[in-house]
Amino acid sequence: MLQAIQDLLRPPPGMEFDFSQPAGEPALAPHDGVIWQVFANPVSLFVGGVAAVLLELAEPSVRSGVWDHSSFRRDPGMRLRRTGFAAMMTVYGPRSAAEQLIARVVRIHDGVRGATPGGLAYHANDPRLLDWVQATAVYGFTEACHRYARPLSAQEKDAAFTESAASARLYGATGLPQSWSEWEALLAATALEGSAILAEFLQIMRTAPILPAPLRPLQRLLVRAAVDMSPEPLRSLPQLRGRGLRFGEAALVRTLARTAALLPLGDTPARQAARRLASGSRPAS
Repeated sequence: MLQAIQDLLRPPPGMEFDFSQPAGEPALAPHDGVIWQVFANPVSLFVGGVAAVLLELAEPSVRSGVWDHSSFRRDPGMRLRRTGFAAMMTVYGPRSAAEQLIARVVRIHDGVRGATPGGLAYHANDPRLLDWVQATAVYGFTEACHRYARPLSAQEKDAAFTESAASARLYGATGLPQSWSEWEALLAATALEGSAILAEFLQIMRTAPILPAPLRPLQRLLVRAAVDMSPEPLRSLPQLRGRGLRFGEAALVRTLARTAALLPLGDTPARQAARRLASGSRPAS
């Protein structure tokens, strides 16, 4: 069950990558920081990723940019694997490879332009929109870890933002919050709105063959966990209202996430990256 979730973070076909090489090369994120711990748990990562997308889709310009130029509706499983791989590379990959991947993403985003149904022009590389996308990702993954995997201190929550600043700048997000209070200020200043796309996204995440058929109830549970941890005013939008966890389910999600932290889940990007750094610190024989 947990391995099926972990598999979503493995590179898609044609994008295989060995995170254990080159020996000694650091990642963009500090190996002894909070973000390395947050991204190591597949359960909270799945939940936090869904919560982050919900926040993205509630911002009108980001919603149009994501939904009008995305393969998500056609192949949600592959889109999630590509997004998961990019996240793993950003956190655990050697700096040189992460920078190359991010540069490719920035080039692709440069062609993503259009207008919202309300007539507002948008550009995917607009720093304001990038700040929102990067901030919602840090919030989603960090809060999901805090709520379901292990409690994080206020200092650790702040560190999650500061440790993400280097990669965010490479994406073009120059105003990423640098503390949890700055995130809360950004959230309060951002006008969020409901839409049919929010409802469609939730329906896809509940029903698409993302996890194997026997695990589909678990998939729906984790989507409800993402709704449940969504901040106000998002959680009160009509498309999310009443779609959070049911009685007793929060304990089940916590059990899943904390079990995932204890079980061996194969040769994950986090483990490969740890070997890369360790091999670089060994003295030459």
